[in-house]
Amino acid sequence: MKVKVLFVCMGNICRSPTAEAVFRQRVEQAGLLEHIHIDSAGTHDYHVGDAPDARTQRAANRRGYDMSMLRGRQVTAADFARFDYVLAMDNANLAILQRLRPHDAQSHPGLFLEFAQHHSEREVPDPYYGGADGFERVLDMVEDAAQGLLRHIREQHAIK
Repeated sequence: MKVKVLFVCMGNICRSPTAEAVFRQRVEQAGLLEHIHIDSAGTHDYHVGDAPDARTQRAANRRGYDMSMLRGRQVTAADFARFDYVLAMDNANLAILQRLRPHDAQSHPGLFLEFAQHHSEREVPDPYYGGADGFERVLDMVEDAAQGLLRHIREQHAIK
């Protein structure tokens, strides 16, 4: 049985695909792809079918992450039945997820940065309207939280 993780931001072209790509690489390096399913989505339909933002991809590529195959999609209420972890990048998207979550859903949305070990912030800032340094900052935060999330999943789900 796979543990399923969904990363969520507003448009699914910056933060959540970054989290998906970084976490996927961490999981792959740990040899656990057969145990953990990873996806990302947006709370809004602005970029359904679009590749991640070019600036996001450039920053990710510089650190060895490939997101060329990722495409934006919108989160649905059914995702709460499919995924064990539904992790928002910020409080605004978390509030949307909490409203969207069916009452009988097993999974509960949370903030991705709750798993960060070296960042005290709990929201990943949206780099879309800023400069290149914003995309680097997002990567720093996501790399930290991805490591913590993988550790948490391994401990909670007895995955070696």
